[in-house]
Amino acid sequence: MSSSPSSFVSSPIQSNMALFHPFLSHSTSLHHLPPTPRQPQPLKLLLSLSSPPHPLRPLIPTRPQLSTTKCSAVADIKPPAPPLDEHQEEEEEEEDHKVLVGPTSEAERRGQRVVADYDWTEEWYPLYLTQDIPDDAPLGLTVFDKQLVLYRDGSGELQCYQDRCPHRLAKLSEGQLIDGRLECLYHGWQFEAQGKCVKIPQLPADAKIPKSACLKTYEVRDSQGVVWVWMSQKTPPNPSKIPWFENFARPGFQDTSTTHELPYDHSILLENLMDPAHVPISHDRTDWSAKREDAQPLRFEVTERSDRGFAGWWGKTSDPSAKSFLRFEAPCSLQNNREIVDKDGEKHYFSGLFLCRPTGQGKSMLIVRFGGTKRSPLAKLFPIWYFHQNAGKVFEQDMGFLSSQNEVLMKEKVPTKELYLNLKSSDTWVAEYRRWMDKVGHGMPYHFGQSTISLPKEPAVVEHAPAGFVAGVSASLPAKGGIGSMHAPNLANRYFRHVVHCKICRNVVKAFQAWQKALTAIAVASTALAILVSGRQWKALLLVSAAISSAGVYACSAAIALNTTNFIRTHRRL
Repeated sequence: MSSSPSSFVSSPIQSNMALFHPFLSHSTSLHHLPPTPRQPQPLKLLLSLSSPPHPLRPLIPTRPQLSTTKCSAVADIKPPAPPLDEHQEEEEEEEDHKVLVGPTSEAERRGQRVVADYDWTEEWYPLYLTQDIPDDAPLGLTVFDKQLVLYRDGSGELQCYQDRCPHRLAKLSEGQLIDGRLECLYHGWQFEAQGKCVKIPQLPADAKIPKSACLKTYEVRDSQGVVWVWMSQKTPPNPSKIPWFENFARPGFQDTSTTHELPYDHSILLENLMDPAHVPISHDRTDWSAKREDAQPLRFEVTERSDRGFAGWWGKTSDPSAKSFLRFEAPCSLQNNREIVDKDGEKHYFSGLFLCRPTGQGKSMLIVRFGGTKRSPLAKLFPIWYFHQNAGKVFEQDMGFLSSQNEVLMKEKVPTKELYLNLKSSDTWVAEYRRWMDKVGHGMPYHFGQSTISLPKEPAVVEHAPAGFVAGVSASLPAKGGIGSMHAPNLANRYFRHVVHCKICRNVVKAFQAWQKALTAIAVASTALAILVSGRQWKALLLVSAAISSAGVYACSAAIALNTTNFIRTHRRL
């Protein structure tokens, strides 16, 4: 599943602290480009925009006219460029070939398509982090356009069905768990393991439950802290296809994991995650390892290509010894691994793992897992929820770009080679991924490849009240179409994209909200008592208590906002 990168001596601190992006830890030194030679200035013409042309006048200083204002613009008049001859065109094409990603095989040069035998349903897809599956409510999830419901039954076993009651098609994920059985809240039909219907309240006492009142089931497995689902209803599950991540099984390996829903296609998400070149620019100063002055050409070496994906090395041109190993494996798993040898000669392993599940047209869910066999002492000072909110910030920084990219691909309806300019020094993995889509896209519901496309045949489903919230959250916080923007079902909202899927962050937000209410009450009571008492010492003590409580209220509000509010670039703020 993975390959071991070459070793080099370095500090692991950046690798630990640059959490939640695969490439944030690869900072580089500043490179200065040679100055551009000055070009001869073209003839310039002064055009008056406020009055008709005047005759030429001598350039003699005159008194400023306060009663009139003239606006002028400078226009460059350039002679038309002479047409290029064939030799010049060949030279320009040759220059383009030096920097742009080109064909990788003779078949591709001839325009021939290599097709692999592929069926998207005969794969295991990452559904959810095991630690975040609720114990008291069903969970609604999707894979492409297939809607699923996942829950734990009375014995603690995971069950997964089609998210549709056979009675009148109501969503079972909007239901509840009663004695380990899944109940549809529309008419109260109840189901247990293997999708068998065991109760219909409206059925006469002497009648039997129809055999057709059963659910379509899906096989699920828990592996390395992630629940995987086999999507095929025709082919038996193939356990050997469940991904295994070697570094996560190493002794002493610790990871921080988080889940995010994102408003763009999973293929665009994967492109973004395998693109190290954008990190210094888009994520500049998100932490201390990403700096825009570190943007530079990168080195790529593809070492494996198959019908299941590709793999290879990449690194900075300024530091040939520092290499990372990237592996993409069907259907949607991406790893970025490094090995670091410390000053004592001990080898440490670090991994960024990205599991990208397609959740419908223009939507995806990402499970992010960062970890290593050694963790920086500095990282231990921060709570886990801090790293989760920082991950949300990283994805929000890219969200506008990727959403618009999704819109353009759907609008233009052409392969990516007609739209992208992939550079060898930055976009090699992107081109490899789209070539892989050319091979297998015919076996997917839809795809955008390097040279081929297949558009969605099913219309996009727009849900105004998405299912799958934990029952306690749904009850205490009206998340299903209720009050307040924080809890509105909206993929552009950090609370909806992440917090509702994360037990840690949900509990943190609840705790800060409780403290905020308590401290507010203390501040109000202390202020009121300070007004009523006559003793100066008591008055001062109560006012200090009110001030401290008010500061606590502000700190709680800031922490809640940190976990629930989207990042906004300061240069875009009005």
